Amino acid sequence: MAYNKAMHLSITLPDDLADAAQLSQGEFAREAQLAMAAKLYEMGRLSSGLAARIAGLPRSVFLWELSKFNVPLIDLDAAELAHDLANA
Repeated sequence: MAYNKAMHLSITLPDDLADAAQLSQGEFAREAQLAMAAKLYEMGRLSSGLAARIAGLPRSVFLWELSKFNVPLIDLDAAELAHDLANA
């Protein structure tokens, strides 16, 4: 997805890291981008829509991919869950 303004992030990693993960360099870069977006979503720093844009995926696909990183779709604490159940 094209952005009007974009920040480019460059990370220096060992040459053999993609091989160690049994991925091509392109696959590793895409997975790292998705992992970063998933973690920022999990931390509550990004909405699912913005995290999906960063991951370069449609929102529905991003939400599906969260399970790869053990990130729940909805993360309610006990009080929020009780409130939602009371209002259901």
